[in-house]
Formats: sequence, structure tokens, C-alpha cells
Amino acid sequence: MPDTCKTPLETVILGSGPAGLTAAIYAARSRCCPLVIHGAQPGGQLTGTTVIENFPGFPEGIDGPTLMERMHQQAERFGTRFLEGEVTRVDFKKTPFQIWAGDDCYQAKSVIISTGASPRMLGLENEWDLYGRGVSVCATCDGFFYKEREVVVVGGGDTAMEEATFLTRFARRVTIVHRRDELRASPPLQKRARENKKVAWRWNTVVTAIHADQSGVTGLRLKDVNTGAEEDIACDGLFVAIGHNPNTELFTGQLHMDQDGYILTKNGCETSIPGIFASGDVQDPLYRQAITAAGSGCRAAMMAERYLDDLAAYED
Repeated sequence: MPDTCKTPLETVILGSGPAGLTAAIYAARSRCCPLVIHGAQPGGQLTGTTVIENFPGFPEGIDGPTLMERMHQQAERFGTRFLEGEVTRVDFKKTPFQIWAGDDCYQAKSVIISTGASPRMLGLENEWDLYGRGVSVCATCDGFFYKEREVVVVGGGDTAMEEATFLTRFARRVTIVHRRDELRASPPLQKRARENKKVAWRWNTVVTAIHADQSGVTGLRLKDVNTGAEEDIACDGLFVAIGHNPNTELFTGQLHMDQDGYILTKNGCETSIPGIFASGDVQDPLYRQAITAAGSGCRAAMMAERYLDDLAAYED
């Protein structure tokens, strides 16, 4: 590892989902040439989404990879620079902040963390192959596509109850599969789901296989955890609602986080260290929408700009 870092940049953005790219657009328009560092598959979770119908400005809908590519081009047009690489270490304990991508060290006067969150999946062999083709982690995003169809929601917490209840607006039937015989969800959300006539229940049950054809999911194999008995059921979609893991391992011990690892922020995007901002799913365990991520990316960039202005005035 080299002893010296590169000349300090004004803003480095970690992540290239809707939060990171929106931050890049705003940062590039207000100051010169922010640097976005992203992994081998830029674009965040939206790159695995087929059609997005609730992002404003696209009345006919737009597929996730296309939307992210357009945002990338827009950020690049205003002067954003992009670096593909895995961030291996950060040092936020002194300024300028230091970020290592591979063996290269970059310095930044301000940092916007937009590293997102990864959905917890079931660990089944073909679940990622079917992601966007019948397997989903977001009812708000994909529920519309299941009008008068049968879907399964896996989970027993607040998210699962919210997802299941939301899906009853569209689906003919929603079956909740839960590995225990009682729920972890809050009583009001449980009550709402239990009283919904479209919701069916499979207790003490896990999904062991996903059946599919060329068009997508056709059914599931369920296993009773008490008896070991298995059966196949038909369905058109599987919604996995067992939580997300924020991508914050790099920042453990340097930034304040909640018990689940989400970065704690005040005023929308300020972290526990001045000059470090967080936007998108990395600090939002509640909404997790492309549009809310983009909005928080905008806010982070604007607050980073104000921070840099104040810093420059102080240095003068």
C-alpha cells in the first residue's frame, strides 16, 4: 500500500445507485468533478428490476438498467468521474478523509455514502436467476404486475405484514409463509393482515424450492418444519420479506449506526462526522424506493456543497 494518497478531491461518492448518481449530478453541477467509486455491477438494486412504473417522468415505465444508465450519462455529462473498484478501507478519523480502492488511496474533503442495502434472500439455488421474473423483494415496486394472480410472501415481521397487505390490492390471493407459529410483527400490522380475507397462512413452513418456466415463477415447494412433509403449490410470484442488510461493514467503528447497521443521520443525511453524508437505503430502512433514494442523494449533495463552502471560508 502506498504511503501517500492522491491530491484531495472536494467530493467522493461511494455507490452508484439512484442515491449516488443523483448526488453526483447535483455535486457536479455545483462544483467540479466529483468522483464516484462503484463496484463491478454499477446501478444498485435497480439493475435487477425489469420495469419501473412509479418513477416520475416515465408514464410508460422504464426498465431499471436503462434508468440507471441514463442517470450515469447525466452525471457524466456534468463532469462526474467514475472509478470501478472495491473500496477496501476508509479512514474518517482525520481530514481530508481517506478511501482505499484496491491499493490506491484517495483523499476527499467531503464524502457521500450511498452504498445501499442488500436484500436478505432464502438461499435457494435459482432465486437470483428469477429475480425480476417472479421473485421480488418489493411489493410497492412490483405488486401492480400481479393483478388477479396468486402470490406468496415469506416472513413474519412488520415488513412481511406490510407487503402482504399491500399486495391484496392487486393479487387474488396472498399466502404468508412463516417458519414459526407466531409472528414478530407489531400487533396492529398483524391484526390488519389477519383480518384481510385475501390473506392465507402457512405456519411452521419454509420454502425449499422455486419452480419456474421460461416466463418466470410457476410455484413453490414448501416444507413443514415439524413433520418434514413437503408439498408443491402453484403461484405466480414470490415476495421475500425477511429484511435487508445495509452495506455498511466498511464504516463500523467510525460512524454511528443503529442495531441493524443502518447509518444514523440527522437533518436527513448528516452522519456523526461533519463532512460525511449518507443517502439512500444505507440510512433508510423504511421506504427503500428509487425516488426517495434519489431525493436523499440530492439533499446530501446540497449539504455537502454548503459544508465545503463553510470549510473554504474557514480556511480563508
